Amino acid sequence: MFTGIISDVGRLVARNGTRFRIESRYDPAGLIEGASIACDGCCLTLARLSEGAGPGAVFEMDVSNETSARTTLGAWTEGTRINLERSLSFGSELGGHLVTGHIDGLARIRERRSDGESVRFVLEAAAELAHLIAAKGSIALNGVSLTVNEVEGASFGVNVIPYTLAHTTWGDRKPGDLVNLEVDLLARYVERIASGRVASGRDEPRQDHCP
Repeated sequence: MFTGIISDVGRLVARNGTRFRIESRYDPAGLIEGASIACDGCCLTLARLSEGAGPGAVFEMDVSNETSARTTLGAWTEGTRINLERSLSFGSELGGHLVTGHIDGLARIRERRSDGESVRFVLEAAAELAHLIAAKGSIALNGVSLTVNEVEGASFGVNVIPYTLAHTTWGDRKPGDLVNLEVDLLARYVERIASGRVASGRDEPRQDHCP
């Protein structure tokens, strides 16, 4: 599990088939092989760890063909900057919202405009995900926990504050870019429960009567 609070911005330094090599500022002593790291919101397993040219760690991750096809990872090239977050540990501060690292789909940025010191983005989600996005709800975009400002059909808006722009890759994002989208975990379960009731014919609330 993750929180959507980015702890580093890494860089893809090599790609050999489905093996990705990522450079970070993480202390190598604090990482172990087999650990989970969210890369632009996608939960991946640290397969091999080594020290880089600088003080940070360089690690390798295996990316399946399924993940490459359904996320932005398939389009990554050498030099791509990546939002990184290490997995949540018990007792850690939950600064964003609960994020699984399982990408639901992609969203495309339709508009970017200044909003005071912040930047307002308007994005469009796939039709099958749009109904799971709610105004004032949470959403993870490229691994960053954000609040949805408004929703209109498949389009929705988010506001990105200056700190987030400076400490994640969102300062680089522009109209036309695709980003990884994970809907709020609660929305998934609500949909599942509602779908189960409709499928079983139990779409009406149960009435309990006292004798």
